[in-house]
Amino acid sequence: MSAVSGNGTAERSAWPRALGARVAVYAVLVVLGLLTGVAGTLVQGGWFPFGLLLALAAAVGVFWGGATLCRTKVGAAAPGAGWVLAVLLTTPSRAEGDFLFAAGIAGYVYLFGGMLAAVMCTTIALPAPPVPVGKNR
Repeated sequence: MSAVSGNGTAERSAWPRALGARVAVYAVLVVLGLLTGVAGTLVQGGWFPFGLLLALAAAVGVFWGGATLCRTKVGAAAPGAGWVLAVLLTTPSRAEGDFLFAAGIAGYVYLFGGMLAAVMCTTIALPAPPVPVGKNR
């Protein structure tokens, strides 16, 4: 988010500025990542190929949305961690033989595509905040 400083220039910084509020936003992003991972796990196999595309688009949206909302790389890593946790917990088959991931290409594309998207959204450089006139970096 941007705030206007005393000399009229816009300053971009991490949002929210208070540490406690930022930790709360990161916790909400982790929960959103968990929910997106579980929903994507259920959708990607049920509506192939559109379900797979929908699941990956939702994951990328949560990762990039967290990065742009918080203006930090942790903003993308928090929902990414939640997504990976949810997907890894839903991957193994149970003793009864039930499973959510079939042994096909769609499951692997969802797993590796989502992890790749999380890494890409975390490592993409966000634009640097503008430097006020008269200050050097």
